[in-house]
Order: sequence, then structure tokens, then C-alpha cells
Amino acid sequence: MVTTSRPRATVAGLEARLRVLEAADSVRWVMGRYFQLCDVPNPELDLDELGSLFAPDAVWEGTGRDYQGKFGRHAGREAIVAMLAGYLPPSEHFTANAHVLGEGRINVTGSTAHGTWIMQQLSAHADGSSELAAARLNVDFALDGALATISRFRTERLFATPLDGTPVDIPSTATLSTAGTAR
Repeated sequence: MVTTSRPRATVAGLEARLRVLEAADSVRWVMGRYFQLCDVPNPELDLDELGSLFAPDAVWEGTGRDYQGKFGRHAGREAIVAMLAGYLPPSEHFTANAHVLGEGRINVTGSTAHGTWIMQQLSAHADGSSELAAARLNVDFALDGALATISRFRTERLFATPLDGTPVDIPSTATLSTAGTAR
């Protein structure tokens, strides 16, 4: 016979666990909707809805060598939406743009949550170029009950490569496994 010393579930404990699960689900929904609204073409593009995903005093910023200068820092919902609108129709920046968001990790603590994701972005630009990019996202959320809004969004480019048929030089597995090995 197998016995466990698992504590009995209490109603309060189950309610607390349910709040965490609902908050994490809301975080996932907000991130999914954010990228869905930023895809191009998008007949559902609604800048007011995009803005509603952010807290009024939210911050959106590019970090790291590549994105800090390219995107900078934008404080406040209106400034964030204005910046994003510069990349979305009727802007002619993208002719096509799709985001693929990895599963990520979400930590819910009281009235806040934090998530990290790897995001891939496939883009075709108005100038005829296209690229595949990957970025690390670190995003903080304010929680109102189980409803999440983005309070701080940070994106850091990990790499980008053109999608013009040019071969990409990727080190072989053997090179990677012997790199830094003392002989």
C-alpha cells in the first residue's frame, strides 16, 4: 500500500490555485492577441484594442545592442500605440508579418505576473526584403483579478537573417561541441 502525506486541499487553497491558473491564462491570451493584432495583413487591426492590452502607464522598450537603438523606450499607452502604428497599416513598413510565440514561462505573484518567451518573426518589407528574426521577450503584467494588462514589455533581438535564398552560415554541431575544449 502506498500512502502520501499530501495535505488536504482546502477551499481557500483551491481558490488561490484557480486565481493563479486564470491569471496565467489571461497573460497567454493578452500575448497572443497582441501579436495577432501586430500581424500583417490583418483585417481585424484595431489600434484601440491594441492599446487596451497595455496598462495606462505601461513601458515598451527595445533592449540589447540591436533593439535599444532601433526601438528605444516608449512610456504610456498612447506613446506605445503610436510607435506600433508606425509599423502597421496604413504604414508601408511591412507587406507581410507573422509572429510565432513559443510556450514561455509565466510566474504569477499576487497582483502581478512576469513572463518570458522566445518569439520568431517572419517579415516581408515594402522595400522587397524579407527576414526571419528571433527575440527574447520579458514582459511584466498588472493583474486586476485574473485580467492581465501589459505593464512593461521588453524585447531583445537574438538574431535575424534574410530570407532571400542566401545560405546562412551556421556552425556544425561538431564545431559547437569542441569550441572551448582544452586539448
